[in-house]
Amino acid sequence: MTRLPIDDALPDLIAALRARGRAVLQAPPGAGKTTRVPLAMRDAGLCDGRIVMLEPRRLAARAAAERMAETLGERAGQTVGYRVRGEAKVSKATQIEVVTEGILTRMLQSEPDLPGVGAVIFDEFHERSLNADLGLALCLEVAGALRDDLILLAMSATLDANPVARLMDAPLVTSEGRSFPVQTRWLDRPLGPQARRLDALVDLVVQAERETRATGGGILVFLPGEGEIRRAEAALAGQLPGDCAIRPLFGALPFAAQRAALAPAEAGRKVVLATSIAETSLTIPDIRVVVDMGQARRARFDPGSGMSRLVTERVTRAEATQRAGRAGRVAEGLCYRLWSKGEEGALPAFPPAEIEAADLTGLALELALWGAEPQDLAFLTPPPEGALAEARALLRMLGALDGKGRITEHGCTLAGLPLHPRLGHMLVTAGAQAAPLAALMAERDPLKGAPVDLSLRLEALRDPRTYQRNRVWPANPGVLDRIRSEAKRLRGQIKTEGDPLSPAAMAALAYPDRVGQRRKGDAPRYVLSGGKGVVMDPGDPLAAAPYLVAIDTDGNPREARLRMAAQITEAEIRALFADQIEWVETCAWSKRDRRVVARRQERFGALVLDDRIWKDVPDESVARAMLDGVRDLGLRLEGKAARLAARVELVRAAGVDLPDFSDSGLMDTLEDWLLPMLTGVRSAEDWKRFDLLPALQARLSWDQMQELDRRAPPAFVTPLGRKVPIDYGKAVPEIAVRLQEMFGVTRHPMVGGEPLKITLLSPAQRPIQITRDLPGFWAGSYADVRKDMRAQYPKHPWPEDPTQADPTLRAKRRGA
Repeated sequence: MTRLPIDDALPDLIAALRARGRAVLQAPPGAGKTTRVPLAMRDAGLCDGRIVMLEPRRLAARAAAERMAETLGERAGQTVGYRVRGEAKVSKATQIEVVTEGILTRMLQSEPDLPGVGAVIFDEFHERSLNADLGLALCLEVAGALRDDLILLAMSATLDANPVARLMDAPLVTSEGRSFPVQTRWLDRPLGPQARRLDALVDLVVQAERETRATGGGILVFLPGEGEIRRAEAALAGQLPGDCAIRPLFGALPFAAQRAALAPAEAGRKVVLATSIAETSLTIPDIRVVVDMGQARRARFDPGSGMSRLVTERVTRAEATQRAGRAGRVAEGLCYRLWSKGEEGALPAFPPAEIEAADLTGLALELALWGAEPQDLAFLTPPPEGALAEARALLRMLGALDGKGRITEHGCTLAGLPLHPRLGHMLVTAGAQAAPLAALMAERDPLKGAPVDLSLRLEALRDPRTYQRNRVWPANPGVLDRIRSEAKRLRGQIKTEGDPLSPAAMAALAYPDRVGQRRKGDAPRYVLSGGKGVVMDPGDPLAAAPYLVAIDTDGNPREARLRMAAQITEAEIRALFADQIEWVETCAWSKRDRRVVARRQERFGALVLDDRIWKDVPDESVARAMLDGVRDLGLRLEGKAARLAARVELVRAAGVDLPDFSDSGLMDTLEDWLLPMLTGVRSAEDWKRFDLLPALQARLSWDQMQELDRRAPPAFVTPLGRKVPIDYGKAVPEIAVRLQEMFGVTRHPMVGGEPLKITLLSPAQRPIQITRDLPGFWAGSYADVRKDMRAQYPKHPWPEDPTQADPTLRAKRRGA
């Protein structure tokens, strides 16, 4: 065999595994770890059972198994075999089994002690897929509790594998690798926001082929997904020389076509158009040139579909480095990048772990089946609490978890299906008739840009030729073929047919939180049973539907726009969700109506199927609803109520223990003091007439009221015995009183130890003097006031010495 860089590290790796039973191998792409390590472990006799190696993709699993089998002079299925979704090549003689990551989870859940398995290898662990993180966490628990002989090995191509080694408490073995220099070429300037990125890539591939024709070697082009690969393939067909064979490479490609992409070129030059699958997992011979579009598809939670979907993002610097390294495997290479050198610094360093951004419904189901909380397991990155809580809420809605969060029998069934729990629930409940719909909903839309109606997609799936003749929206034949293939496989897993259901009813089983009811008004806006809102294009044929199921949206968190939906009837909603429909009595403040509204409503989640007036609503319910009205309308402290609150706050500020009568204090304690007094108050008009004074007075005990009156009396008693209310709403307590009524007063009135501010009024009730020193006023400026006032008000007394005069509110007697 050709010697590979990994061979130098194998002795240290085998020694570490023999001594510790676990290790982390750090080796760059192309070092040979995927095909050499399992064989070396087998040859060393480290374990009696099978060696199971995990690969993140089906294509990589098949290719690794076939390469190892070829090394042994065998075919896959003998000493080395593989198992991927829908396909297996293993036998009793199989000692090394390459599987996709989800298969290990099923093995662990069915038989946690992994009988017959001696070692588990996590290849390409740096990709941090959700299944790999879960698989490693479960294996570490199994090794600690049931199988201390189970060998665990994580293999990573990242520069820093130390966190994984610490998690596993395992030695780190490093292979330096071997590669040739790769020259990188960037664009002179960034592509503009309106640039057609795929067209620019095609031009770059043509340029790269022309510039490197003399050096030869294959060209590897990185694109984000199948759609871009197909369009690039069509665009390049007439622009490359005739001896250039264009080979697409992506996960859903037929196996024969995948083999053709991986095989050496028979003659001329090979141009491979690949997804990120070609970054690390596969070896493509004779690649000397890499052209990188700079994009990758990652699994992310898609709020539009309510499930994980592949989204297109910019590559990270680590991914770009790995892609460029593909050009330096056999000789010096060249890498063309579809971005400028200045843009490179803005790229993130590493791709995030899938567990941080993906839908966690499947993970929550697996944890419930295992019977563990996340903190009980050794996760390299713990699942986010909020996303996990949402996932568990959905599982309870689907009946997969009970009220205490424990897995149900139905949940165990869903965990065994290779589907998102939403689609698994639909398939199990509706039977095999739902298989085409489950396959359709798991795939991307085959009629992108068409009206939202689900029936159009099902029509294209049933009879694509007839559909294409009669419809103007083109269907994607590759997507339709995959949907049909997956539907056939799902039918084989479900033996029951189930009671006949419409596609909309089946979709509602998968999306019980997305059954929509049209809101009132002309615009096609819908409230969903889960409480969110969606909107549809007014010209869409389904725009008048009273009820629908929102299958896919654009994910806008405020009001999402529908991309796929199915019209459902109220009768179907009642039949499907009879156990979740209930009568709810609501008594609440309506900001729109400015009054308390009491209704009896028949509800399915946020949908109101029937609405009636609640006639015998209890007074307490009305009062509690009115409290929200008070919070909306405000307290409106006026007159005596405002003066009382001001008095209390003045005395409380002096350190006396009194209730908080500040605006915020009163609002915070409405239930304590206002609720008992709100009987009969139901509207903004009622509240406008409501007298707050008795409710405020009721907050004070008799002793507190006496202390309040002593320290801050409500009124000043004039020499004539008349009570003048004291205004405590200003910085200083004050009153306004006729000057003649204060005749004879020789000591200034005091409140709380401070002089009362007095506004002295003319006979016409106009202010003529403000003072906080009445004796000083009598002795000083009164003389000037007297001179002015005598001329204006000759009929009223203006004695020379007001301290000796009798107080009065009357004019002088005639002739006096």
